[in-house]
Amino acid sequence: MGIKGAVNFSSLKSDGAWLNSDTKAGFQAGIWGRVGVAGFHVQPELYYAQKKAGYETEDGTNSEATFKSVDLPVLLGTRIGLGPIGVRIQAGPVFSFAHEGDIKSVANTDAYKKSSTGIIGGVGADISKFTVDLRYEHGLSNISKDNAHKQKISMWSIGVGYSFL
Repeated sequence: MGIKGAVNFSSLKSDGAWLNSDTKAGFQAGIWGRVGVAGFHVQPELYYAQKKAGYETEDGTNSEATFKSVDLPVLLGTRIGLGPIGVRIQAGPVFSFAHEGDIKSVANTDAYKKSSTGIIGGVGADISKFTVDLRYEHGLSNISKDNAHKQKISMWSIGVGYSFL
C-alpha cells in the first residue's frame, strides 16, 4: 500500500479522428494497494485526476476542456525481479467519476457526462519502496452527452509512488 502522483498528457478523440493535436498536461494524486499470489497481482488504486484536452470548435475557435475526476483503476499484473528490485506489467479497467460535477469547457459546460470507463495498461519498476510507472489509458465510453459527436479521452501518464507498507 502506498501513495502516488503522476503527470498526464490527454487528448480528445472524436468519431475515430483526433479533434486536433493539442495535447494538454494534467495530474493525478492518490493511493494504491497491491496483493499478489503465484507471480500475479491485483493493484486497485484510487486517485484524484485532472485531465485537460484542447480542441477546435466547429467555428474554428480553439477551446479547452478540463475534466476533474476520482478514478478507480483495477489492474492485473505480474512482477519480474528479485527482492526489492523488479519490473511490472499491468493492465485493467478504469472507472472515472466527475468530482462535484466539475467539468469545464469554454464552449459548453454541460457537454460532457459525469462518468466514464476505459482500459489502462503499462509498465513499471519497483526499487525498494519507490515505484515508477508509464501508462496509457484509452477511453471506452462516449463522454459527450451529444451522441452525434462521440468523444473519448486518451491519456499517457508518468508517475512515481512510495510504498509505506
